[in-house]
Amino acid sequence: MDYIIDVLPFMLRGFKTTLWVFAVTAIFSIPLGVLVCLLRMSKIKLVSYFMQLYILIMRGTPLLLQIIFIFFGLPLVGVVLNREVAAAVAFILNYAAYFAEIFRGGINSIDQGQFEAAKVLKLPKTSTWVGIILPQVFKIVFPSLGNELITLVKDTSLVYVLGLGDILRAAKTLSNKDASIIPLFIAGAAYLVFIGILSYVLKKVENKMAYYR
Repeated sequence: MDYIIDVLPFMLRGFKTTLWVFAVTAIFSIPLGVLVCLLRMSKIKLVSYFMQLYILIMRGTPLLLQIIFIFFGLPLVGVVLNREVAAAVAFILNYAAYFAEIFRGGINSIDQGQFEAAKVLKLPKTSTWVGIILPQVFKIVFPSLGNELITLVKDTSLVYVLGLGDILRAAKTLSNKDASIIPLFIAGAAYLVFIGILSYVLKKVENKMAYYR
C-alpha cells in the first residue's frame, strides 16, 4: 500500500495526458465527422471522391503510423507541429473518418419520405438537417459512437510513440525501474474505472434521447 501511495502522484500526472487526448479528440472529431459525412454524400463528385479517399486512408492505415507521419513526416514539407498538437491532429483526423461512416449509416437509415415531406413544406435545407434529420441520426448511431469513444480511451496509449507521458507509459517506466507489475495493475484499474464512468454517462445520455423512439 505504501508503494502504491508513493507512485500514485506520478501515474496521475500521466493520466492527465490520457484525459486531454480523449477530451480533445471527442470534442473535435465528432463534429468533423458530421462534416466529412455530409461532404462524402455530396452530389459534387470531386468532393465526394476526395472524402472517400480521406476515409480510406484514415481507416486503412494504423493510427500509430498516422501519428508518426504527422509528427516526423510533415516537417519534411515544412509543417512542424509540437508533440501535443501532432497527437491531437492525428487522433482527430483518424476518429473523424470512423465517425463519418457511422453517421452515413445513420443518415441512410432515415426514411426518404422525411426528406420529401420537408421539400413539400418548403423547409430550408439547414432546418431540415438540424431540426429533423440529425437529431434522429444521433439517436440511431449513439451506441456506435459510444463504442468508438470507449475504444478511444484505450487508443490514447499510442501517444507514447511521441514521448508523451500517458498513464501507461508512466506504468511501464515504474515497472521497469522498480521491477514490479503493480504500476501496470494500477494503470489497468484506472482505464477500467474511466471506461466504467464513461459507459455509465453514455447510457444515461442514451436514455435521455429515448424520446426519439
